[in-house]
Amino acid sequence: GEIIVELNKPMLADRGVTLEELEEKVKIPNCNVEINEYSIRIKPKKAERIKKLLEKVSSIHIKGVPGIKRVLVTEEEGEWVIRTDGSNLSKVLEVYGVDATRTTTNNIHEIAKTLGIEAARNAIIQEAKSVLEEQGLDVDIRHVMLVADMMTAPGEVQQIGRHGVSGKKSSVLARAAFEITVPNIVEAAVRGESDPLKGVTENVIVGQTIPVGTGLVELYMSTPEMKSEES
Repeated sequence: GEIIVELNKPMLADRGVTLEELEEKVKIPNCNVEINEYSIRIKPKKAERIKKLLEKVSSIHIKGVPGIKRVLVTEEEGEWVIRTDGSNLSKVLEVYGVDATRTTTNNIHEIAKTLGIEAARNAIIQEAKSVLEEQGLDVDIRHVMLVADMMTAPGEVQQIGRHGVSGKKSSVLARAAFEITVPNIVEAAVRGESDPLKGVTENVIVGQTIPVGTGLVELYMSTPEMKSEES
């Protein structure tokens, strides 16, 4: 058996793909590959490899930046800007003519991987600020910065949820108050965990004064001295 890929000549011309580029990219071990201007014929040496080979052939990247499906070119304030469907920041930055200082993505994990955790923190702040402004909400930037700091404090980007910041709290009651209450309490009981009740949520649950502001202050009275003054 063999795989035959019929070539779309108008699309090849539109993308600027040549037969030489196809020959360079479509190199598959243990297969005979024949390329002409109409088709690509791939014949494996073992017939049972056809199914796996079909998946491999479908995923071969011929030209362009991997991960970028399509682009939209627009003119903004006298400059040409390209917006993409898909993201591959590290490869885009390698493209000649791209201004690396002003090129960004909304994929926070990719920013952290390519530019580091500090850049990811700044990206979280900008994205959150943009979303809030679009909804007409005026939130002090310091609150957004605090959230970004919490999400990036471990040196990697983590979510605000039970698999991230909230799920890693030391307080059993604080974890249980966020999501999946019963599993959190049962798991804590099995481990023999104790709750020091040092946070806001856990103290509200048990009806105690929260250890913040005036609730953080402790006053001690010297009873013997008071008695001596009274006498």
